[in-house]
Amino acid sequence: MATDLTKVRNIGICAHIDAGKTTVSERILFYTGRNYKIGEVHEGMATMDFLQEEQERGITIQSAATTCPWEKDDVKYKINLIDTPGHVDFTIEVERSLRVLDGACAVFDGKEGVEAQSETVWRQADRYGVPRLCFINKMDKMGADWDYSFASIRSRLGANGIAIQLPIGKGNDFAGVIDLVEMKAIRFSTEDQGGTLTYEEIPADLMEKAEYYRAELIEKVSEVDDDMMELFLTDPSKITNEHIKAGLRKGTIAIKCFPVLCGAALKNIGVQKILDAAIDYLPNPTERPDTKGVNPDDVNQAMTRPHDPTAPFSALVFKVVSDTHGDLTYIRVYSGKLDKGTRVLNPGNGKRENVSRIFEMHANNRNALEEVDAGNIVAVVGLKNSYTGDTICDPENPIILERMTFPEPVISMAIEPITADDKKKLGDALTTIRREDPSFRSNYNEETGETIIAGMGELHLEIIKNKLTRDMKIGVNVGKPRVSYRETITGQANEVRGLFKKQSGGRGQFGDAVVTVMPITPEEAEAAELKMKDGVVFEDKISGGVVPREFIPSIEYGVRQAAASGVLGGYPVINVRVQLVFGSYHDVDSSQVAFEQAGMLAFREAVMKAKPALLEPIMKLVVTTPDEFFGNVSGDIASRRGQITDQEMRGNARLLTCEVPLSELFGYTTALRSMTQGRATSSMEPLTYRVMPEKLKEAVLKK
Repeated sequence: MATDLTKVRNIGICAHIDAGKTTVSERILFYTGRNYKIGEVHEGMATMDFLQEEQERGITIQSAATTCPWEKDDVKYKINLIDTPGHVDFTIEVERSLRVLDGACAVFDGKEGVEAQSETVWRQADRYGVPRLCFINKMDKMGADWDYSFASIRSRLGANGIAIQLPIGKGNDFAGVIDLVEMKAIRFSTEDQGGTLTYEEIPADLMEKAEYYRAELIEKVSEVDDDMMELFLTDPSKITNEHIKAGLRKGTIAIKCFPVLCGAALKNIGVQKILDAAIDYLPNPTERPDTKGVNPDDVNQAMTRPHDPTAPFSALVFKVVSDTHGDLTYIRVYSGKLDKGTRVLNPGNGKRENVSRIFEMHANNRNALEEVDAGNIVAVVGLKNSYTGDTICDPENPIILERMTFPEPVISMAIEPITADDKKKLGDALTTIRREDPSFRSNYNEETGETIIAGMGELHLEIIKNKLTRDMKIGVNVGKPRVSYRETITGQANEVRGLFKKQSGGRGQFGDAVVTVMPITPEEAEAAELKMKDGVVFEDKISGGVVPREFIPSIEYGVRQAAASGVLGGYPVINVRVQLVFGSYHDVDSSQVAFEQAGMLAFREAVMKAKPALLEPIMKLVVTTPDEFFGNVSGDIASRRGQITDQEMRGNARLLTCEVPLSELFGYTTALRSMTQGRATSSMEPLTYRVMPEKLKEAVLKK
C-alpha cells in the first residue's frame, strides 16, 4: 500500500451541533464514489452515524473514519476523512481526532454564523496547530446571511478568513456559488444530485460584489505570502490565479489565513468544491512539521520523527472500539511502515504488542491491508494493552509521541446491577467503555457498595446507560445525576504531623511525617516549574536524613491517596502544594506501609487546619433567545446563581453568555423551552471550578 504522501489528505469535519457536519460527510462519500446513494441524517440513514443511538437522535456521538478517493485535474488523491460530533458532551471525540489530523474543515450554519461550540472546536484546532478551511453551510435556509456569517468568523474567532467563494442568492433562491479565484459562477445540477457542475459567467447583479471580494482576496493573500506581496506592490496585473492559489496554500498551511467556502450540503450545492479546496490548500503529511516526542528512557530528551516511510515506525493510538472479533485500535502512522503480523512496542508501559491485522476503514465497514505507510490512518487488530493517547513504535527505536489532554468529568451518578449475573458483567462492561472513552470514569465505593460513573454531561451519561442496557444487555438501576465537586484549601497549615504507630507483639509499625500545605493554582505551579499531578504538588524538603530516602515515595503515595479520596466529603482535593518538611523513623519498625499511613494522616490533618473549601464546577452557558423573552431568561439565570458576562444582538435575537454552577442546570433545556415557547436554544461547556458559598457547602456535605 505504498502511497505517494503528497497525494494524501487527512482531514476532519468539525463544527457546532446541527451545523450539518454529517450531511457534508455523507455528500463527500457520495461524490467520491464510496456510497452509491446519499444517506440522510434526518431519516436515520447516515453512513457515518452508524450507531443505533446516533440514528435515533440524529446526532453524532462518536467520530467515524473513512478513506475515499478523489480525482482533481486527472490526478488521483486519497482522502482520510473523520466526521466528529458537535455536542459538547462528546468533545473528547473532537479532541482526539484533531490530534491526528493534518487539516480540518470547520462547518458553520449560514444563519447562525459562529456559535458557542464552533469557538470550542476552533480553540482545540488552534491548540494542535491544525490548518483549516471554513464552509458556510445551509445557505438554502430561511434567514441565511452570508455577510453576517463571514463577518462572525473574523470577529468571534479572531480568524483571518479569506472568502474564495460567494453565494448566488440565499434561502429558497440559493442557486450556486461564485468562484473568486477563477471568477466564474458554478451551478450544480438537480438531475444527478448535484454531480454535474456547470461553469458560466458571473450574474451582472453580483459582479460588483465579486470584484470587491476578489480584490480583497488578492490583498489578503499578499499579506501572508512574500512573493505575492512583491508582485502586488510592483505590478498587480501580473498576478495570476496560480499565484493566488500558491499564496493561499502557503498561508493556510502556516495557519495565517483560512479560505472560506459556502454552499448547502442538503441541496447538494458546493460539496465537491470542499474536496478541491482540501487538495489545493490543506497540507499533505509531508508538509506538516516533524512529529514531536520524547525518549522513553529520559523524558527530558526531546525527539522527532519525519513523515517518511523509510524512518523507524511510530504511530499514535487515538481511538479504541470494542468489537466481537477483537478490539479495533485506530492509529495514525507518523513515520515508517507497518506490516501485518509485526511485533511493536508500547514504550509507555514497556509491553510488546502484535499487530495481527490492518484495515482501511469505511465507517463500520473494513478493507484488509497487508501494510501501511507513514501519513495514513488505519485500524489494527491485536493490540491488548494500548489505549487512546498511547504510542506504538519500532522496538529498536523507541519514542513516546506527544499525548493528548482529556478533560475531567463534571457529572456523576450511581449505578447498580439488578441481578448477580448483571453484577459479574458490569465490571467488564465498564472497563470496556473506559478503554473506548477516556472522558468516562467509573469507580466502586467500598463503603456504600455503589458503583459511580462519571462523564461530561447528562447526555453523555444517558448514552452510556443505554449502551449498558441495550447494547450489552446488562440490567442496571441508575440514580439521579450528581455534580462532581472538588475540595481545596484556602489557607496554609504549617508543620502538621502524621504519626502512625502500632505495636501488637513482635515487630511493630512506625511512620512519622510532618507536612506543610498551602494553596497553589496550576498556573502558579507551571510558573514555579513545579510538577502538578492530579491537582497536587508534592515537594521533598527533607534534610539531614531524618526520613530515609526509600520511604519518601511511600509518604507521597499516602498523600496522593488521601487527596484522591477527599477530606470533607469524599471529593478529590486539588490545587494543593504539599511540602514534606520533617519526620522520624524506627530502625526496626519502620516500613513503606507505615509511612504511607503517616503521609495520609498528616495530609488529612493539615487540610482540616488549612480552611478547607468545596469547589463546584461552573459552566459556560450560551443562550440564544428572541428578544421578547430576555427578561424571563435573564431572571431565571439569576435565580440559578448565574451571571450574564456578555450579550449581543443578532437581528431580533439576543445571544447571552453566562457563567452558571452546574448543580443549578439539571433539566435546564426543558425549562428554557417552556419559558420561551420553544424558541430559545442553549449550549454549555465546562469552564472552571469555584469555591462554593458556605451555606450551600454545608447542604452538600450533609447529603
